[in-house]
Amino acid sequence: MRIPTTIIAVLLLSVATVFGAPEDYFAIEVVDADTGRGVPLVELETVNNIRYVTDSNGLIAFNEPGLMNQRVFFSVRSHGYEAPKDGFGITGKAFDIKPGGSATIKLKRINIAERLYRITGGGIYRDSVLLGRDTPIKHPVLNAQVLGQDSTLNAVYQGKVWWFWGDTNRPAYPLGHFRMSGATSKLPADGGLDPSKGVELNYFVDDSGFARAMAPFPEVKKGLYWLNGFFVLPDETGRERMISHYNHMESLYKRLDHGLAIFNDDTQAFEQLRTLDDKEDLHPEANPFDVTIGGKRYVYFPEPYPVLRVRAEWAAVQDPAQYESFTCLKPGTRWDGAGKPEVERDENGHVKWAWKANTSWLDRKREQALIDAGKLKSDEAWCRTVDAASGKPIVLHFASVAWNEFRKKYVMITVQIGGTSMLGEYWYAEADAPEGPYRKAVKIVTHDKYAFYNPRHHPYFDQQGGRLIYFEGTYTQQFSGATEATPRYDYNQIMYRLDLSDPRLKAAQE
Repeated sequence: MRIPTTIIAVLLLSVATVFGAPEDYFAIEVVDADTGRGVPLVELETVNNIRYVTDSNGLIAFNEPGLMNQRVFFSVRSHGYEAPKDGFGITGKAFDIKPGGSATIKLKRINIAERLYRITGGGIYRDSVLLGRDTPIKHPVLNAQVLGQDSTLNAVYQGKVWWFWGDTNRPAYPLGHFRMSGATSKLPADGGLDPSKGVELNYFVDDSGFARAMAPFPEVKKGLYWLNGFFVLPDETGRERMISHYNHMESLYKRLDHGLAIFNDDTQAFEQLRTLDDKEDLHPEANPFDVTIGGKRYVYFPEPYPVLRVRAEWAAVQDPAQYESFTCLKPGTRWDGAGKPEVERDENGHVKWAWKANTSWLDRKREQALIDAGKLKSDEAWCRTVDAASGKPIVLHFASVAWNEFRKKYVMITVQIGGTSMLGEYWYAEADAPEGPYRKAVKIVTHDKYAFYNPRHHPYFDQQGGRLIYFEGTYTQQFSGATEATPRYDYNQIMYRLDLSDPRLKAAQE
């Protein structure tokens, strides 16, 4: 949707009063050479190290005292994109800078996926506002006082998309709150924005206007609350309810307790439904997705492989014994952390991979423990994905899986541990069954020493029969080894689009 002209006029008047009029700026637009669309998150730096970053329209509003009305060189760099080089092999461009003037830089996209826009944080369309350009969202520079948010998780509930994030930063103090923030948006089919343009977030806010805690859990005074594994199902009365798993944390690495949480429609916040044993590993996780098998609805939980599921029934989701793992462990076996559980084999010695109730799931780490203990061979492992180009193993950290109508497959968007950057490399894989196996993957997004963790594919945004899919991740300096954070973008969510007809993906489809 377009912002009403009256609102734009008020914004421009306010901006002009404080920062000058749009004609005082030199507009630099950075675009994708293939699509002509503006590219966000492109860094331009002057010879004297003044750094600018394009907004979600790919724009920079340049008005630097001392550098106007003369030729200025900008070095150019962007994750997954290639900038032009001059005759000396220096990456960048020089422009004759004049107020009211403009210039365009075209970048070659190396990423298979296309970077579209930033979803959260301050200054999403800062430069567009300064230049008097149109913006697709109502709050282009600050929404609910949110400057940064960690890890998107969401679900479709009551006809809307409900968005939840972890730790949330604000302008007033370095610490925000640590009990989940939330917002809703309309589905595109119900008047929501075209996902190629943006997401209109309507935050839940407190009396100060800051995004409020969605997991206040008032009976507990200390600690952080991280919720994940959001999904919707009917309760015993048939009423639609939204459930999640929660971790009550003392610190990043120390958990105090965990359990299930349920959304209270009256208070518009989550509350505790039940606690779980500290070692319990059968519970909702990550980015759930639905699968109907034999007329029965199951909810699958990929972290990163979707090898845990439960019947979408009110009693079943609250009972760990009714969760099923796709595993080679003997039925009823629970993981003890030492690689001691026994592997189930048939009379010919072949590993029996199957869905087994009340049995622990396996991930790459647990499989490796079994391999090290001599109970499983490397070629018998299930959680093994390789680079389709090189055949080298990829260690996956987190994933989002959904059925794709265009490919007639289950598609996985996942992030790698290590790689070119720590938690910064995204891969595409697919399989015939929801549990996999996801054997071959193609890299679709890369970063240069910057993390982009916890991917979330949004299947309700799929377009052209599933040919175009949308996914996001958390762009952050944390864990990456980067020496400095990217202004405005750091610790926020960025949306990408992937065309599943791209021939470069064929290697994952063979």
